Amino acid sequence: MSDVIDRPILAEEEAARSRLRIIDCDVHPSIHAHADIEQFLPKRWQQHLRTYGSHLRTPYIGTTPYPRSSPLIARRDAWPPTGGPPGSDLDFMRKQHLDPLDIEYGILQVLDLFIFSQQNLEFGAAIQRAINDWQLAFWSDRDPRLKASILAGQDDTEFAIAEIERCAKIGRYVQINVCPRANEPLGRRRYWPIYARAQELGLPLGIHVGGYGGHAPTGGGWPSYYVEEHQSNAHTMAAQLTSLVLEGVPERFPNLKIVFIEGGFGWIPSATWRMERHFEAFRDEVPHLKRRPSEYVKEHFWFTTQPIDEPDEGRHLRSLIEWVGADRLLFSSDYPHWDFDDPRYAFKTPLTEAERRKIFNGNARAVYKF
Repeated sequence: MSDVIDRPILAEEEAARSRLRIIDCDVHPSIHAHADIEQFLPKRWQQHLRTYGSHLRTPYIGTTPYPRSSPLIARRDAWPPTGGPPGSDLDFMRKQHLDPLDIEYGILQVLDLFIFSQQNLEFGAAIQRAINDWQLAFWSDRDPRLKASILAGQDDTEFAIAEIERCAKIGRYVQINVCPRANEPLGRRRYWPIYARAQELGLPLGIHVGGYGGHAPTGGGWPSYYVEEHQSNAHTMAAQLTSLVLEGVPERFPNLKIVFIEGGFGWIPSATWRMERHFEAFRDEVPHLKRRPSEYVKEHFWFTTQPIDEPDEGRHLRSLIEWVGADRLLFSSDYPHWDFDDPRYAFKTPLTEAERRKIFNGNARAVYKF
């Protein structure tokens, strides 16, 4: 991560604009006021939201696992001068992020209203539909650099497919987002209709960290501290990568592109090495796998870079990038959150020009067909 608060853009650094434009695969827009989203909700669900609010699949009551010291897990300098939460003012986002860092495209990842964590799945589907419409009306229509994702809660497959079909007809969304903390591991067949439709439509499947599936994020129960909760994101992503590979999703859907977002990439080698070893011992249990786990990982999955696991020595990060593959990594900033990665300082190890072009632009251009 990079602390940009005390490192403003320098005038001479704007020369970078002519060298390499950036595709940022993780930009978080926020709702400025509830009235903005209510116009996209049916009357019934507007009233439901006012009367009952959110009923979430989480043990936290009246709060979230995130620290009060960084409200909305945002950078201190990201609060707009016009009011509202960080990420809610397009002009301020342009001034602080899109323009100075020369972002060619930013892919929107919405976290408001705990989209995927509603216990009432019908209400959750209404929220997802409203957010999908809001992304276009408030962001993509106003700035064509910002690209929307279809939010589709996978725990009600019928609702999810209907929403995917509706948005696909509009034709302006660049991926389908599901949640890593679902009711069951993501490789399960109950979710396969979503993957089948994504493959048919040629839309990548985005899996952004977070959400509450009703289960503790660790194997031993609910964590005590924020630092444990934050650490568990990597465990969650490793578990879902394992589920998708070993249940046979890439084997069944060979043209489906799957993007893990905001989970980092330091855990990928060890998770894959373990799968390889166990595959050798138990391969007759999973005869539906025709290839080794590492082959699926290296050919069907992509990973956004933030948060970069930062070893003390740059050569270790270099080894990690080489193992994962520069063609598997997509740059992401996580703007406007506190652990935002500034693309000017994100990597502690030097990248070759070819690697920079792939990670900061070329890979995302290919995955999302820009």
